[in-house]
Amino acid sequence: MTKKVLVTGGAGYIGSHAVLALLESSFDVVVLDNLRNGSVESLARVAALCGRAPGFVEGDVRDARLLNRLFAAHEITAVLHFAGLKAVGESVREPLDYYENNVTGSLSLCRAMVRAGVFRLVFSSSATVYGEPAELPLSEDSPTDSPSSPYGRSKLMVEEVLRDLAVSDPRWSVAVLRYFNPVGAHRSGLIGEDPRGVPNNLLPYIGQVAIGRLSELAVFGGDYPTPDGTGVRDYIHVLDLVDGHLEALRAIGRQTGLRVWNLGTGKGYSVLEMIRAFEQASGRPIPYRIAARRPGDIPACWADPARAERELGWRAKLSLADMMADTWRWLSANPRGYDPAPRSLRPPSDPLENDFE
Repeated sequence: MTKKVLVTGGAGYIGSHAVLALLESSFDVVVLDNLRNGSVESLARVAALCGRAPGFVEGDVRDARLLNRLFAAHEITAVLHFAGLKAVGESVREPLDYYENNVTGSLSLCRAMVRAGVFRLVFSSSATVYGEPAELPLSEDSPTDSPSSPYGRSKLMVEEVLRDLAVSDPRWSVAVLRYFNPVGAHRSGLIGEDPRGVPNNLLPYIGQVAIGRLSELAVFGGDYPTPDGTGVRDYIHVLDLVDGHLEALRAIGRQTGLRVWNLGTGKGYSVLEMIRAFEQASGRPIPYRIAARRPGDIPACWADPARAERELGWRAKLSLADMMADTWRWLSANPRGYDPAPRSLRPPSDPLENDFE
């Protein structure tokens, strides 16, 4: 058997970019994905880009028997764990789904890893664990005692589980990556973000307005204490983000215990700044309206990424213009995402999550 990295959620947006980066870096990869938010087409395109295909298993991380068979069939040496639900607004409406998928799924995965004797894990966490910041920028030592949504709390719960595991057994080597707001797409335009139905995050929603599939953008909150009244976030290019995962994977091969790293640019942009930047990249107007604030949102959030640069030798390199240009290239080439058949987009009655990863 060939030694491999297991990527849970590897057919999704960030996961597929990570799979491509791993394959291009000479890792062998097997993907586990239930396809709730992923597409096998993304993996086919990954194979076309690099000339190597990852292994693929359709299934859920909560399925203990499936995990046992997967670890028995492949000599897994490390796991990148992306699988889970990720929309702040949806988590407020459906908290049980988030705790079941994100927390129970992670527990199931860790148990299977112990049974298989695999103790190297890179966990996809989130800046939402910090809640509403008392001060900015956010460092890894900023308080995490009050996440403002079930999504953020689910990520923090998993972090605490992993911390306890690392204390209980010195074989564990864990990287917790708290990332901010991933955007952008691969430079080829072949893989990118393909949300099911109405997008949950800001930039995909802007993109659907730009290509005419949605009529306008709802900007939730125009009276925040920010320069233009709209929410401010730290947006990071997905290619920079996956580079951070590869550096973290290499780091946990050299050390044991648990380490936490922020993956962000260290700069915040408002919703209105993002709209203007996308208009410039696409040459198309983005109609929008200001709507009421939503539960779970905070005014502003951006990273202090100094620890990742100091300890991993990693920093974000791609600019906001790069993020917008690559997103527009992906959308222009794939207006329906990976699905060749038309899909109806109809905004739901509840407000959308559009500015948090």
